[in-house]
Amino acid sequence: MKFLPQSYSSIDENQTSVTLIPGLPNDVAALLLSFLPYSHHDRLKSTCKSWRLFFSSKILISLRFTHTNSLSHLLCFFPQDPLIASPFLFDPFSLSWCPLPPMPCNPHVYGLCNFTPISLGPYLYVIGGSLFDTRSFPIDRPSSSSSAFRFDFHSSFWEPISPMLSPRGSFACASVHDSGQILVAGGGSRHRLFAAAGSRMSSVERYDVERDEWIALDGMPSLRAGCVGFFVGNGEKREFWVMGGYGESRTISGVFPVDEYYRDAVVMELMNGRWRQIGDMWEEGERRRLGKIVVIENHHNYGQPGIFMLDGDEFFRYEMASNRWVEESRLPRKTSSNSSYGLVALNGELYVISFLKTESAEARRLRHPKKGGSMYMQIYNPKKKTWRSLATRSPFNHLLDFDTAAICTVRM
Repeated sequence: MKFLPQSYSSIDENQTSVTLIPGLPNDVAALLLSFLPYSHHDRLKSTCKSWRLFFSSKILISLRFTHTNSLSHLLCFFPQDPLIASPFLFDPFSLSWCPLPPMPCNPHVYGLCNFTPISLGPYLYVIGGSLFDTRSFPIDRPSSSSSAFRFDFHSSFWEPISPMLSPRGSFACASVHDSGQILVAGGGSRHRLFAAAGSRMSSVERYDVERDEWIALDGMPSLRAGCVGFFVGNGEKREFWVMGGYGESRTISGVFPVDEYYRDAVVMELMNGRWRQIGDMWEEGERRRLGKIVVIENHHNYGQPGIFMLDGDEFFRYEMASNRWVEESRLPRKTSSNSSYGLVALNGELYVISFLKTESAEARRLRHPKKGGSMYMQIYNPKKKTWRSLATRSPFNHLLDFDTAAICTVRM
């Protein structure tokens, strides 16, 4: 794998001098231990010295990515500014939580939001965003950030990487897993404290993991922020889609700014870098804007993803052939009209995440007075057309606002 450094495939010399499991060759024992869920690794380190060395070694990462069926499918929650609040990993299989360290603190900036977390190989990236900088003027005006950080799951440390060529937040972002690259498109400087302000942009960049380098690509046909990005197809036919978002704004009575939301999508052909425009995805008056969108990779044959949108309590599926959204399903348990919810695709399923606010037996059983309530996940399998649910104690000290919190998936 191109995103896995060569150093990860070399066995630590210390590892050959200890016994992992008595009676088994270390190669066999290491392979067996590598299949244990990632969320248990920290607890297993205290078992003995040899296990502490193994679960802290580079060979563990190499084994897990060599045997991909050993990888755990995890959710990563960023409750607020990751410079001051630790993100948490959640394993839906074992219902266990694991905190990650906060990013390196910068005393000059605060209030980071609208950043994009994305995982690629043994790394977790946090890219861009909007923040306040005490060195800027006026001090109460937010600005976009070009900074990017990477968390190494082997060393458990954050490290800065090369900043983007253009600062941006609220942008489209997707990773190319088989080539170690990340694409970002559009975005702007909007901050969550100012709902209808900020700049928009059309520039596009590609990050090369091995070279730690950002490369400028041809920009989109128009300014676009608040959009989502994903890849369609494989090999020479691979395309980068950017869907939804907002462009120019208009004012009501010449005072109140209102966003003009896009009803179309734009597509870049990666072979030649050219953009083309996809027509409107719905008729005038059908809806004002897209809901939350998630993508299931390789949901169909030939590398075609499954593209789903949650609008209120209704799930819609995007049909590329007709360029329309068709109803897929409805939430079994409706969310409150004034409550936020998270939406993420994990291991071929769609997770709708909210908090239990009623005193049901399930809520009383999971109640924890020192934490931020009980998290409730409704999980939909598009292939089986079935729903299931799970509930877990939240590790956070407050209820999450899913409109500002960030969630991504991690395979580790």
